[in-house]
Amino acid sequence: MSAESDLIVRLDGVAKSFGAVHALDGVSLDLRAGECLGLVGHNGAGKSTLMNVLSGNLLPDTGAIVIAGQDVTAGYSPQTAMQRGVRCVYQELSLCPNLTVAENARISHPAIAGFGWRRAARALIGAKLDEVFPGHGISTNDVVGDLSIARRQMVEIARAFAVTDTPARVVILDEPTSSLDAVVAEKLLKHVRRYVEGGGTCVLISHLLGEVLETSDRIAVMRDGGVVALDAARSFTRNSLVAAMGSVAETQTAAAADGAVIRDGAPVTLRATPSAPETLTLTAHKGEVVGLAGLSGQGQTELLVRVFEHAPGTDVSGNVSLVAGDRQSDGVFPLWSIAENVSIGSLRQFLDGFLLNHDKAFEFSNRWKDKIGIRTPDMADPILSLSGGNQQKALFARALGAPAEIIVMDDPMRGVDVGTKQEVYAMIREEAQKGRTFLWYTTEMDELRNCDHVYVFREGAIVADLTRAEMTEERVLHASFRADA
Repeated sequence: MSAESDLIVRLDGVAKSFGAVHALDGVSLDLRAGECLGLVGHNGAGKSTLMNVLSGNLLPDTGAIVIAGQDVTAGYSPQTAMQRGVRCVYQELSLCPNLTVAENARISHPAIAGFGWRRAARALIGAKLDEVFPGHGISTNDVVGDLSIARRQMVEIARAFAVTDTPARVVILDEPTSSLDAVVAEKLLKHVRRYVEGGGTCVLISHLLGEVLETSDRIAVMRDGGVVALDAARSFTRNSLVAAMGSVAETQTAAAADGAVIRDGAPVTLRATPSAPETLTLTAHKGEVVGLAGLSGQGQTELLVRVFEHAPGTDVSGNVSLVAGDRQSDGVFPLWSIAENVSIGSLRQFLDGFLLNHDKAFEFSNRWKDKIGIRTPDMADPILSLSGGNQQKALFARALGAPAEIIVMDDPMRGVDVGTKQEVYAMIREEAQKGRTFLWYTTEMDELRNCDHVYVFREGAIVADLTRAEMTEERVLHASFRADA
């Protein structure tokens, strides 16, 4: 694999700065045919910036981009990248929400043209969805804005792997499983292995270190804008990756037994029943961390929204704060600063009479910047100046900083690095011990071990309530499928 003939892309001394922030500091990296390169690092390490350079969305300040032996740096653009066979699935999905699945496929494949292009686009994206995600349940006539974030992610991935007149030589996957449940994520990672074994090249960016170790041939670790470690995947362990990243994360463990909630006699904080027939009722007590599990799109998000809105059919005692999973649509205010996004949930704290004290609000946001580790030189910068993971940290800061007794979290760890995850888990346990209640939908099985008990959803209904002692991956998956499926 080390022969020059296998070399597809060479990034040579690539540097990129945004004002005083040095996002990339002279990065050199080779991509080879028939290889999956794992790319890991904490939020703000430079991973997404590097891939935006490779995909043509950002021009490097210095350095060279060489594809198939040709220096293409001058005038490099997304169109050039596509022509050279470089595809990218972005962490912040790039589909047009007002267009159908087939119409979105047409945008990335201009070779689909002329009379009958809709039929050709439907056939192209439908076949690739069937190949990568069998049983996906997506119609090529669906409007993308009507799809769940998991299904939107599936469409974007299938579009990147689809081929018309130009080959897909390099496919960059930036947090591709962040909204997918374990079953769908496994289908994708198996496809990645088939793709590279057929001679393709893949870059897999993920904070789920297990899937990087299992799927990659080589792994590059980035820290502070540079590559600090690069070796065969078999040379790394989870602990050595964490150490190379410079993360403060410790090995994840379940919450301490003496921190477990005693449910008998505790006041009921909320009750909610899904609209599906023959379903259990979700009950949460003060100080509990309640997990919502099951395959994605089974009604978990809908129930969280009903609790957040105090909708009919729910009995909620106290104010509710939300950490949105789809930060693009439901999370950030894109025209506002980071500080305004963080402080919006706590404005009553900053009132002097009838007027808002902006200094107090800015001081509050800076405290949360330090507490949760938002990587930015200035909280007055636009929220979209942050990486995806740091935007998610801002949403956590907004929710945890708000005076709410109940926090509902819709798969909130999308794109968050392993060190920050551990710190947030500790914050959740600390806040729960103070009496706050958490409803936590997650597609990551390991995160469920932080919960006091877990409700499993299937087809819009709650079909199981598992205590922490009962919660195993096998039991969750068994409850997630019908016995006759």
